[in-house]
Amino acid sequence: MTTTVERHSFQAETRELLDLMIHAIYSNKDIFLRELISNASDAIDKLQFEALTNPDLPKVENPHILLMADKAAHTLSIEDNGIGMSREDVVSLIGTIAKSGTREFMNALKENKGKEGIVSPELIGQFGVGFYSTFMVADKVTLETRKAGEEHGTRWESSGDGTYTIEAVDRPSHGTTITLHLKKEDSEDGLHDYSAEWTLKGIVKKYSDFVSYPIRMDVEHTEYDRDADGKMIEGSAKTSIQRETLNSMKAIWTRPESEVSEDEYKEFYRHISHDWHDPMSWFRMKMEGTFEAQALLFIPEKAPQDLFYREGKRGIQLYVKRVFIMDDCKELMPDYLRFIKGVVDSEDLSLNISREILQQNRQIRAIRKRLVKKVLNTLEEMTQNSLEKYYLFWNEFGRALKEGIYEDQENRETLLNLSLFASTNAENELTTLKDYVSRMKPGQDKIYFMTGEDRKTIENSPHLEAFRDKGYEVLLFTDAVDEVWTQSAYKYGEFEFQSVGKGTVELGTEEEKQQAEKELEQKEQEYHSMLEAMQAKLGDFIKEVRLSNRLTSSPSCLVGNASDMSPQMEQMLKAMNQPVPVTKRILELNPNHALTQKLQSVFSANQSDPALNDYAYLLYGQALLAEGSALPDPAKFSKLMTDLLVKAI
Repeated sequence: MTTTVERHSFQAETRELLDLMIHAIYSNKDIFLRELISNASDAIDKLQFEALTNPDLPKVENPHILLMADKAAHTLSIEDNGIGMSREDVVSLIGTIAKSGTREFMNALKENKGKEGIVSPELIGQFGVGFYSTFMVADKVTLETRKAGEEHGTRWESSGDGTYTIEAVDRPSHGTTITLHLKKEDSEDGLHDYSAEWTLKGIVKKYSDFVSYPIRMDVEHTEYDRDADGKMIEGSAKTSIQRETLNSMKAIWTRPESEVSEDEYKEFYRHISHDWHDPMSWFRMKMEGTFEAQALLFIPEKAPQDLFYREGKRGIQLYVKRVFIMDDCKELMPDYLRFIKGVVDSEDLSLNISREILQQNRQIRAIRKRLVKKVLNTLEEMTQNSLEKYYLFWNEFGRALKEGIYEDQENRETLLNLSLFASTNAENELTTLKDYVSRMKPGQDKIYFMTGEDRKTIENSPHLEAFRDKGYEVLLFTDAVDEVWTQSAYKYGEFEFQSVGKGTVELGTEEEKQQAEKELEQKEQEYHSMLEAMQAKLGDFIKEVRLSNRLTSSPSCLVGNASDMSPQMEQMLKAMNQPVPVTKRILELNPNHALTQKLQSVFSANQSDPALNDYAYLLYGQALLAEGSALPDPAKFSKLMTDLLVKAI
């Protein structure tokens, strides 16, 4: 076969990444082999799954991962007989970096260097760029691969100098071989000779003992003849090469818990998650009865970079009778628990089960229900036994967990109990709904909350004035998901949720409420004509002008009806290019504010005074600015404000 060698340049970000990999000082270079073995294991998994549903693909005969060390040539090769890659796969997955987390990874590399320039290894797996860790130990990397079902293979090669070559090659079988031309300086210290048998054996035993496919290597054995006393006979040495399996391949979830160490659980988690942090927590389950299954699940310590990306991968792998079926099994865990990692092994499912069948399978639904219950129970136990750890969990995954409040009606009450919120009660502490309810004032029958972009914006809102003055605690919702779940979760226990930016406000005892209502009615009679005139002038923007008892120091604010969409929800939908219906809101005026009283005096003196139009628009604009919303016509507002200042000075 005649081939042409093509030379390409890496993308700018890829060149920068390679430079960091080559020149940074890493605290543990051994991680490169763990990454390559994990990738090889994934490739075999993928071929086994694809072969179940595609009869044209070859069955995986004798699946294995082979390490080939050549001390004379100073190379190390890692070979698998997995699914392999096409030329297009190589270019997109190896030749370039298209991952959205690459920039964040490089920033993290720079920021996490220690005083001596040392970078911790957990960053590599976290950002999904493990293949490039090979350049920590190699001057040149050669990759040969052939995708299962294709006729020809592809060779990719780079010295990490900003370019790579790619060409078509003849390869007898599917799979991938990665050859590392090792840096000589690493072997000189005697600790990082990656062509040495004992070094490779130690790394595999430490990091990859549980990989479910045999990791093999040709090992040199020397035997001696012995005399009658058992002593070695000089000059009788016989050397042979034997292919050994370096890992035990024991499915960790099938071993008795007493036989699995904490370090083994952590290492297995790193293997399936490609996360180099330790897991925050883990637990095992055994399901018996009408179906049999077992699971080993992990709660990560850190949120992955793609947690809120639509195309982000999920973390549950499905096995049937210890045979890998698929990773990223979305049917086993709801979206709001997509950060959970682990394996589920069923005894009853078919080996050739498809995603379409999974979606309709009753056993899968039953397993999913049990898994969700166990995860939520584990989180509940964490709130009771290790609250500090739960705060760390919430900081990483709280936004995702709150999605379940509107997605999972069956577990809504549990999820509400697990949720933590900022409130006006404490500046730097979060509260549960249970604790909020315990602090409610006598006679209070609502859980008050307000949504906004951030805490500072909400705290400066005029909507909170009456609540603050009367000592009512208000929950502060600043996550986008809060706009969604508050539309569907109307109650917590016997108490309804009430947005302080919607409807009317009635605070205090029954006697105080009646007195406030009576005073407001008297003011409305006094201001009735002016309110109607202002409403007519602002009719394009609002649906009503009324007096308010929620304001104590500000002159005005905008509120919605109980069923209206909030301004934050409107902004969120617009950002998603969703159609947003026009919602006119209510302009509330503070009857006790000097500005409102002076407007009434101007109106009483001359109802046709043209300045009243300007004053009405300025009040409306001021209310928009106070809540952080945009003005409909900033230039008009600025001109009116300037004219007013000129007259006043």
